[in-house]
Amino acid sequence: MQDLAAYSETTIKQGSNSFARAAMLFDADTRNSVMMLYAWCRHCDDVIDGQELGHGLQALTVQQKLQRLDMLRRETERVCAGQGSDIPAFAALQQVVRKHGIARRHLFDLLDGFAMDADEVRFVTLDDTLRYCYHVAGVVGVMMARIMGAEDEDVIHRASDLGIAFQLTNISRDVMDDLSIGRCYLPEEWLAKKGIPVEELHLPAHREGLHAAASDLVELAERYYASARIGIAHLPWRCAWAISSALLIYRDIGLLVRKGGISAWDARMRVSGGRKLWRLGHGGLMAADAIRRRQAANAAPRVGLWTRTVHGMQMSRND
Repeated sequence: MQDLAAYSETTIKQGSNSFARAAMLFDADTRNSVMMLYAWCRHCDDVIDGQELGHGLQALTVQQKLQRLDMLRRETERVCAGQGSDIPAFAALQQVVRKHGIARRHLFDLLDGFAMDADEVRFVTLDDTLRYCYHVAGVVGVMMARIMGAEDEDVIHRASDLGIAFQLTNISRDVMDDLSIGRCYLPEEWLAKKGIPVEELHLPAHREGLHAAASDLVELAERYYASARIGIAHLPWRCAWAISSALLIYRDIGLLVRKGGISAWDARMRVSGGRKLWRLGHGGLMAADAIRRRQAANAAPRVGLWTRTVHGMQMSRND
């Protein structure tokens, strides 16, 4: 089997240039585990969407998606049972699970998020959208935090907040791409308030309203990014630097979407290479400041943010 570290590094570089840049700031051991976990997450996402490394989105039937999801669940269960896999992404996952004790429930939380796509679940309320964001991204933040040695429950919740913020940013950036395959993750209640019927989402007349809704999502993401910054203070220095940089780079994408108006989706929104390098430096300063203010950060409550409860599958916002 090919070298799993090299495979995972290639996956992250081709699948997410933004995160790949930030990941280089981790120490070698943490970076390898982070990249291996990313490779598995990327593989599962691609299988459900019929993509390759996040590109070439295909419109698969519900039946095709469910069949693919069943395969992912079976292979993940094999990994949890300590069995080997000939699929590089799952072989990489097995190494991460063994080394860091990633809980089975986290792995299947992610697959439950992909099930929402496979079942073509509708997102009527904001809670529906936030629940999806947790399952496809928030729980990834949780697993990444475990790799970085985080154990405190509040820090784990704030790692989830960062993943949710990333996904809210993704949704705002990809509105038109998602509509092209019949998907919309913006809350239908929000769209109704802006006078946009679900069956008319594709019409040019509603593009301004869609952008307003996407901008509202970017604004909401700011609360989750702010919470994540507090959790960063409790990570080891190099992890804090890497995560701060990833936060700043990804946050820029959402801000560019909001600033771009109805032209924001004319081309895929990207952060320039030069700005990414600047954000890497900025991330170091942000991490140092967060660690310096660690005690003050401990007093900052986490209020009004969506939270997965510790027991069962009940989901709520802790207003």
